[in-house]
Amino acid sequence: MMKKTCRRICRDVLLSERFILKGLERVFKNVSSDDTVKFLYKLHDGHLIETVLMRQHYGNSVCVTTQVGCNIGCRFCASGQLKKVRDLTAGEMIAQVIMTERLLEERISYVVVMGIGEPFDNYENLIRFLKTLNHPKGLAIGARHITVSTSGIVPKIRAYADFDLQVNLAVSLHAPNDSIRTGLMKINKTYPIKDLIDAIRYYIDVTNRRVTIEYILISGINDSQEVARELVSLLRGLNVYVNLIPYNDVLGAPYQRSAKETMLAFYDTLMKNHIQVTLRKEQGHDIDAACGQLRSRHL
Repeated sequence: MMKKTCRRICRDVLLSERFILKGLERVFKNVSSDDTVKFLYKLHDGHLIETVLMRQHYGNSVCVTTQVGCNIGCRFCASGQLKKVRDLTAGEMIAQVIMTERLLEERISYVVVMGIGEPFDNYENLIRFLKTLNHPKGLAIGARHITVSTSGIVPKIRAYADFDLQVNLAVSLHAPNDSIRTGLMKINKTYPIKDLIDAIRYYIDVTNRRVTIEYILISGINDSQEVARELVSLLRGLNVYVNLIPYNDVLGAPYQRSAKETMLAFYDTLMKNHIQVTLRKEQGHDIDAACGQLRSRHL
């Protein structure tokens, strides 16, 4: 009897040392008027992360967080207001998808890795997560239903080009020149636009896949017609499409979203110059749906 008890204690100690047995804990749930759902989850060590479910006509899409906090420090983003504490494990990323499915009792068929943190700053765990997400014995979500977004870590974009799954790539550009982009995103000092565009071109050449260019429209900063024409010149000839995104106001950030007329004019300039472009339908603006807002307010 004593030996059995000792073996059980030793087994439990080994399990606790090598595995995290406690799942995510739901702290808060917020539902938007457009049916977007934002969850605040607590990890096993007490840290908080966000996961967002967006309902679309083609299926449910979940936005996954990869880090507790973020060191990229984009000036317009709520995530960067709270510095990175640690990376999430692949299991903690998978848990966000599973937990959200269970709480809503709805199938998730699309995943975007665009939550708190820079995915390519947590590259090894990200790759494990993507393989598990796609694997038939994992969550069996199709590779082309998965998109990873990066702020522009050039060496990892090149490494990602050699990744053996056809997972989509999105790049947060937000400006067509170094002057504007460095003012918004300090990562541009390390990886300026020329290097970033070269990496995007390399990715396209290797994978023969189109890249999404994410572009948040901020009033008086990057939304003028002059800037739109400069963006056309930068992207002409690349297999990309531009996703124009209305800015979600962030507490403490000195920015405002562009007027609707300005956004439509920017869109029209790209269209007339044969740049494929969409103007994203606004979702979750009334529930702090921008990355990190709910977590920041809670903390």
